[in-house]
Amino acid sequence: MIVSCSRDGISMASKIIKSGGIAVFPTDTVYGIGCDPFNNKAVETIYKIKGREGSKHLPVLGYSIFEISEIAVFDKLSQKFASKFWPGPLTLILDVKEEKIARSLGLDKKIAVRVPNHPCVLELLRECKLLVGTSANPSGQPSAADSSEVIEKLNGYDILLDGGSIPNPVESTIVKVEGDMFDIVRQGKISKKELLSLV
Repeated sequence: MIVSCSRDGISMASKIIKSGGIAVFPTDTVYGIGCDPFNNKAVETIYKIKGREGSKHLPVLGYSIFEISEIAVFDKLSQKFASKFWPGPLTLILDVKEEKIARSLGLDKKIAVRVPNHPCVLELLRECKLLVGTSANPSGQPSAADSSEVIEKLNGYDILLDGGSIPNPVESTIVKVEGDMFDIVRQGKISKKELLSLV
């Protein structure tokens, strides 16, 4: 099912996610595919759709830092990064503190989290609070920056929120924070220089 990023479309996607379904949506970086992160069966379906190895953990998107702080532990530096760059293209790898989500996502101690900066997915998150949010493409293939690419390359999801093309598509910078130190796991839109300015 393909719907627009209208109030009705977003409401439909939210209902599908809450009933265990899989949604594709535009973000500020690339198109994402997601589900209820507490629903183990839905999480398994995303791995199957993408052909992704189970050892590669799925990130979680949240509506705001408040929702993320319910599942992950912030320290002084990660709080600074989140306050500066969220909503935006920064994924933080933090200690997980919510046992149920750790079990459903098969996590050990860490969880990758982000608040995206796109009106469509933010409205969806307003209703769902938290979503698995990984790139909507077969594993190992380029990420999709347009809904037509998703339609062409990906099958098995329940609903696609069509936001057209994403301008300047670049994946998020992934940062692992440990105390007052950080490591860039993947370089994306946010540079090391921008991060160092807050340390």
